[in-house]
Amino acid sequence: METIDLDFWTLIRQGAIATYPLLACSILVLAITLERLWSLRGIMASTHRLTEKVVPLLSGGKRPEAEAAVDGHAPCPARRVFRDLLEHRQASVEHLDRIADERQFEEVQGAGSYLWILGTIGAAAPFIGLFGTVVGIIRAFHAMAIAGTGGFAVVAAGISEALIATALGLAVGITALVLYNYFQARVDRIDAALRIGSARVIDAVAAPGGGRGLQ
Repeated sequence: METIDLDFWTLIRQGAIATYPLLACSILVLAITLERLWSLRGIMASTHRLTEKVVPLLSGGKRPEAEAAVDGHAPCPARRVFRDLLEHRQASVEHLDRIADERQFEEVQGAGSYLWILGTIGAAAPFIGLFGTVVGIIRAFHAMAIAGTGGFAVVAAGISEALIATALGLAVGITALVLYNYFQARVDRIDAALRIGSARVIDAVAAPGGGRGLQ
């Protein structure tokens, strides 16, 4: 009985036309995953720490100390949002809310960078694999027609090679979709943390002794 070679690179070559785009997609998924893991690291904890540090200072009328705490904090979305709020502390609460919303939107958009690529790959990869499978089956039946013989044994090898593209497409698509949902959930949590932190800072600034009149 003939031994079937299931070596990875052999399977890739057998999958033919669809496997190379899918390999490129898998490399792209890996690169975006590493980049987002690095970019989003520690944002939630940093937001909580800065909020817990700044709000009591503002509530106690220690506006200069609050500004120093914001300026001395490591760069993060919360630092940029809180800095804008403190710079416009003399504005009305409605204006501060508008500033917070605009700044949070910018930061959340930045946190979600490249996630659309993961979503696109997650949706398209299975179809790319299916396309490769269809092409492979067409080639198998075309070869059978040229040979002038029939039977399952004639097309089995061609169909098995064609199905490699479907398997690879599903693997890449499922991985990309899981990662997309994971990072989207993280971005949503970052958005919630920024909104809660901004609301607490605005309340502290607007409260009596919150530093509105201090220069």
